[in-house]
Parts: sequence; C-alpha cells; structure tokens
Amino acid sequence: MTPSLLLLTTSTLVAELLGVPAPANPPADVVDHTAAAAPAAYWTPERMARALPFDLLSSTVTRVGALAGRLVSPRSVPLSAVRPLGVDQRTIARRSAVGRPASMTMDTVTSGSRWAGGGAVTTTVGRVFLTLNGVDFVCSGTAVRSANRDVVATAGHCVKDGTGAWAENWTFVPGYESGRQPYGSYPARRMFVAGPWARDANDGYDVGMVAVSDRGGQHLTDAVGAHAIGWNAVRGRQTYTFGFPADPPYNGEHLLYCAGMPSDDPYKKTQDQGLKCDLTAGASGGPWFSGFDPVTGQGQLTSVSSFKYSNDSGSMYGPYFGDEVKQVFDTAQQA
Repeated sequence: MTPSLLLLTTSTLVAELLGVPAPANPPADVVDHTAAAAPAAYWTPERMARALPFDLLSSTVTRVGALAGRLVSPRSVPLSAVRPLGVDQRTIARRSAVGRPASMTMDTVTSGSRWAGGGAVTTTVGRVFLTLNGVDFVCSGTAVRSANRDVVATAGHCVKDGTGAWAENWTFVPGYESGRQPYGSYPARRMFVAGPWARDANDGYDVGMVAVSDRGGQHLTDAVGAHAIGWNAVRGRQTYTFGFPADPPYNGEHLLYCAGMPSDDPYKKTQDQGLKCDLTAGASGGPWFSGFDPVTGQGQLTSVSSFKYSNDSGSMYGPYFGDEVKQVFDTAQQA
C-alpha cells in the first residue's frame, strides 16, 4: 500500500470512528423549476409576431425585474442597414486544384450578417418564446448534446427573471425561418439556472438550461441534431455567435451571426467575454461557438449572448462556461 493510499484510508477510518462524514464534493448550486406546458393553442403565429425581445442595452438592474417598463422604453439600438453576407467581413477559402471546395476554412469577421452558410446551425438554433409576468417575450436558444437528448441552452434571463418569476409558456422552435417551423415546437418540462443568477441576478451566470418534452415520441436532438459544450475553454479564441435579433433594423425572422475574436470585459464587472456584434434584442440566449466550421455548421458551445453595456451598443457579452455552468448542465441532462 502506498503512503498516500494509507493516509487516505486512515483519514476515512478516523472520520468514521468520530462520526464525521468523509469529505465529499460540494453540492451543485443549481436552482430548478418544473414547468407547466404551454396550452397547445397559445403560441399562434400572431402571438409569436407580437412577442417582445428582451432589452440587451441595459444593466441587470434595469433589465431584470422591470420588464413591464421596457414596453414603453424607446428603442436605443442604432438603426443601421442589415449587412448582407459578404459585406463588412473577411473570408479566406481554400479550394482544391480543380476548383471544388474539398475543404474550406473561413476566417470571418463580421458585426452582423445574415447566415447563408447552411449546416447544423440552421436546424439546431431556434427561437424561444416565453411569458414573464404576463408579457410575451422572445429569445434565442440552441439544442445541445446531452444524456437525455432534450436540453436547450439559452440565457438565464430567458428562463427566470433573476430573483423574480420563472418563465411560463416556454417553447423552443428549432430551425425557425420567416415564420416557418420545420421541426415544430418543444415545450419546457424542467428549467435550470445557476444559484448566483436566481439569488442575485449575477450577469456572470446568465445561463439557462431547459429540458424540453419530446415531440411525437422523438427527442429534440434526435430530430434536429446538437452541439457539444466546451467547458473552461481557452479565452480569446475565434468565435461565431448566432441569434434571431428582433429589434430594428432586424425583425426576428432570420438567423444572423457575428464573428471575431472576443476579449475580456473591460469594466471587470463580470468574467464574461465581449464580441463586436450589432445584433439587437431577441438574440439573447443565442449560441457562441469556438472551433466553428462554417461548412458543417458545427462548433463547440462556449457561451450564450447575455447583455450589452449601455455605453457600448456595438459589443455583445456572454458568460464564461466554467464549472458552475457545467453543474447546471449536468443537472439538466439528467432530468
């Protein structure tokens, strides 16, 4: 027996003799909620069209717990033309000698373009519809690889109003495009957020994981595919973020994206990273991918869109996926 094993065995034995529990991993700091499914007729196309996007351009103090106030607030996002694919971006493509794209590597920088690349993101990323405090809202979300094949990753404020109410009528519509719902909708059955979000509305933990019901006996990710999640990833790597922005100049009907190199929060208020991105409200909860392949549309999920500082509408911030967020996911994938 090695000295270290002897020490461990002796320590455990002493603990048992003294009636003291042996050391264990700390419990997961996760808060959960069992959701009631939205009535089948609730999310009509008309109601979806009227759903409001969450305000990104605010601090947690004004965004969370004051949702009714934003209904009469002026839109504060600068109005700029929607940039088509190919404008305000840099693309490098490697093609085979005969001109066919045997392999393609795209190093793209854009602060807001409509996605025209196809691939997995066109089925796995979708719109989230929910009701908070009697008001219908819209966010973005992503199907992720999980043990139960049912988990959607989104922002915490798209699941729970910080220290306030849980969302009602929560429904995920993967592959949404111009009103079309090719894979139908998946209502929530269990919702999960990190303790710091539920207790303090801490933006560094603005992540929600939702286990949805199956559809016709088919699990979500069996129907649309899924993305793996990357934990404790290297910071500052090339990142692509997607979502359905619904504030002007966008209308929430199309999948858009930003791409570039993220950087740390310059104000040191969070451990989040920021990315130059003009996507507006409605993109909340949209995925951030590292190691993203524009050809396959696959990447490793490393964050979700969370907020913008009111004095910097051109940068989107997303929470770092560390051990605390992993606890939320691990709990959700066992639900």
